[in-house]
Amino acid sequence: MQLPKPVRIQIVTALLWVLTVFAVQAQQLSPAIRLNQVGFYPKATKIAIVVGESPADFQVTTPDLKKVVFKGQLSEPRQNSISGKTARTADFSALKTAGTFVVLIPGLGHSQPFEIKTDVHRAVAIGSLKGFYYQRVSVDLPEKYAGRWSRPAGHVKEDGQVLVHPSAVSPGRPAGTVLSSPRGWYDAGDYNKYIVNSGITTGTLLSLYEDFPPFCQKFQTNIPESGNQLPDVLDESLWNLRWMLTMQDPADGGVYHKLTNARFDGMVMPDKATKERYVVQKSVTAALDFAAVMAQASRIFKSFARNLPGLSDSCRTAAVRAWKWARKNPDQLYRQNALNEQFDPDVVTGEYGDRDASDEWIWAAAELYVTTKDDAYYKAVNLFPDTKMPLPSWAQVRLLGYYTLLRFEKTLTPVGKQDLPRLKHQLTGFADELIQDVDKQAYQTVMGKTARDYIWGSSAVAANQGVALIQAYRLTNDKKYLRAALTNLDYLLGRNATGYCFVTGFGDKPVMNPHHRPSVADGVEAPVPGLLSGGPNGNAPKQDKCEGYTATSADEMFIDASCSYASNEIAINWNAPLVYVAAALEALQTSL
Repeated sequence: MQLPKPVRIQIVTALLWVLTVFAVQAQQLSPAIRLNQVGFYPKATKIAIVVGESPADFQVTTPDLKKVVFKGQLSEPRQNSISGKTARTADFSALKTAGTFVVLIPGLGHSQPFEIKTDVHRAVAIGSLKGFYYQRVSVDLPEKYAGRWSRPAGHVKEDGQVLVHPSAVSPGRPAGTVLSSPRGWYDAGDYNKYIVNSGITTGTLLSLYEDFPPFCQKFQTNIPESGNQLPDVLDESLWNLRWMLTMQDPADGGVYHKLTNARFDGMVMPDKATKERYVVQKSVTAALDFAAVMAQASRIFKSFARNLPGLSDSCRTAAVRAWKWARKNPDQLYRQNALNEQFDPDVVTGEYGDRDASDEWIWAAAELYVTTKDDAYYKAVNLFPDTKMPLPSWAQVRLLGYYTLLRFEKTLTPVGKQDLPRLKHQLTGFADELIQDVDKQAYQTVMGKTARDYIWGSSAVAANQGVALIQAYRLTNDKKYLRAALTNLDYLLGRNATGYCFVTGFGDKPVMNPHHRPSVADGVEAPVPGLLSGGPNGNAPKQDKCEGYTATSADEMFIDASCSYASNEIAINWNAPLVYVAAALEALQTSL
């Protein structure tokens, strides 16, 4: 039976309305589409990951969805070995047109917008280095440089009147002796300063300069020192280096483990945190990390003797004295619980305790050897105790020494050159392990091949994997390592199982509530920019007991909440490898 014409018109109109509604809904932002929310280099690989079931076709369009600039087919589904979820890849590497775009899955939705352009990660490199400026101690951050996040200086009085803790006494410095130890960076979301963590952080930033000096000369971040005779990465490093020098006891060359309150401050601004501060026990790990950084700084600042007269020599002298102290006190490890059983007041801030200093010996020996050309440092320790290449972290710094030996292979003495073939083989082997089967992974990134990657500070795992791969590229000139490093920057900027861009101030879904006292207490809705969140941590719910975790897999165990210090804190040792990777990729982008 044929329906009357008016009825047919009404039905067709209704169907068109329904189809229009579905079409509009399908064009909304889809959390299932994960990609680098900042963007892509024109000639580099460009992919997005689509999680779960979806149509097979995808498009790249202008942000208003009106112009299609690329069409493609999603890959076959892969299973995420960690969560069990399926993922498909939208590969639009062939699109090289500059502009701002979104990935559109008809019937599913579209991604956050991204750019395709040269220098696409320059703002991330600048922002992540500028993040250190916001962590500066002992100085006002005026609006001219800090913008909305300007603030008064913190710990001016307190760090000018630091007390020697009873655990740190030495001849001439009894308990209660008052020291001046200003400057430095606040370590993380808290307001204390730790030599061990400053070591790997400052060493990583200095390595960026050593590896890419021409790029660093033009790498400006709008800090008060910008425009002087030093690159900004060195100016920023100096702010912390000068503090580190105050942490060495002039009497014996030992180095205090940390400068700290007895207990963590509340969520207040730095100038409101006025508790007494202490330098606490000297440790062998602090002395060796200090020696390594000072040796590295000595050779770098030797080229700036006119601007910084005497600094290079002072750093070298400090490094040698710290090394000698460590040789006399090899068992002086920092054990906070044992310390608190002996001395008052108890100290319950970050321990940075380490039960094995063998890697610190390797790093310090390598840096001192390269700086002094004295074979005695090379022979003093077993630089190659095994064939392992453990990824750098504050507690594992062996590779930093290896990077330095390879960086200066042409100037090594014969005793050092004899081990270079083995070292090159080990580093490239490590890099090959990192990139193996990346194409089979759910997110097509080096990061996340195993749930073991998702530890406290997993974002730094991704960043340090990137540093290792860039070192392998510099060694071999094989672009596969550089392209693999870029996958981990993609991961940090949004191509991950959470969908977050882990760098504050970047992307359309950035972290907004990091565990970071100034970001919580300053009254500004947006957090301090350029800071790298710790990222997913499979054990986070047990560690910080913050409410809100709903994920069941390690790669998703993250909440954007300030109480989540186990998944959403910031830390200088996480930011430094981000600076390195973003800046290095900018310097090397034409090789991608």
